[in-house]
Amino acid sequence: MLSAAVNRHIELYRSMGFKYKVQAYMLHSFADFAQGRSEEFIQTVSVLEWAASAPSVRQRHDRLLTVRRLACALNAEDRRHQVPPTDVFGRARRSRRTCHIFSPDEIDRLVRAASQLSPTGSIRPITYAALLSLISCTGLRVSEALKLELSDLTEDGLLIRATKFQKSRLVPLHETASRGLQRYVAVRNRIATTTSSVFVSQRGTGLPYPTVNATFLYLARSAGLRGGPGLGGCRIQDLRHTFAVRSLEQCAGDRKAVARHMVALSTYLGHAHVSDTYWYLQATPKLLSDVAAAAETRHRGGEK
Repeated sequence: MLSAAVNRHIELYRSMGFKYKVQAYMLHSFADFAQGRSEEFIQTVSVLEWAASAPSVRQRHDRLLTVRRLACALNAEDRRHQVPPTDVFGRARRSRRTCHIFSPDEIDRLVRAASQLSPTGSIRPITYAALLSLISCTGLRVSEALKLELSDLTEDGLLIRATKFQKSRLVPLHETASRGLQRYVAVRNRIATTTSSVFVSQRGTGLPYPTVNATFLYLARSAGLRGGPGLGGCRIQDLRHTFAVRSLEQCAGDRKAVARHMVALSTYLGHAHVSDTYWYLQATPKLLSDVAAAAETRHRGGEK
């Protein structure tokens, strides 16, 4: 009975566009734990004991809140499901990781490092140079770029199909980006492939994300942008953050223009809400200078 309720709950969230992978794993784990005790309804004692077995405070807190959401939904249908309190393990603070905002020179260094990958003369260096260039100039999610198929390349831009929030969108390309992508596709079409994916490996297959991420880390170290293995530094996702920040830097400083720009940027990036786009923004000297200028104008009685 509890497993069936868990499955319904997971299906509901996924129908709303959430991937719900980690949460689904946790809920199935709790259902197995509860059913091992022959419990058909959520019991607070069992929830707390199961959550407390996690190795860290953050994980214990996440377990508790995930099951609590399920309990709230089920309790509305049947009062025999108990709803556990939220503060048993304290409040888990979520600290935002500082994103690396790439300079144009750093992106050039990354692309140059990619173009020097081995084997020389193979499709591999050409693929990674094109992939990193495209993500940098469009702000695509890495997963979106890797899922691109040849049929998604249109005269009007890139057709991004049913992505994170189950929404498709058209991403226009600057003419320089379009020409660069066309040059890559011309080379890609000359090798034997087993996939319709735009970006392919030496073997002509699609590129898996773990391989792309590992290659990016290697390139970042080669370009002097990261320390050795195990040390922190820039991530491939930071290219998307960089696109959002640099885009805002190009916007006119008045509030109405910024508001219009944010709506357009949110749509371009494929966010469900404008508030999601704010998460990608980070202070830079240019943005802080614009903020200071707007504040000074307003202080003097202007309209900004």
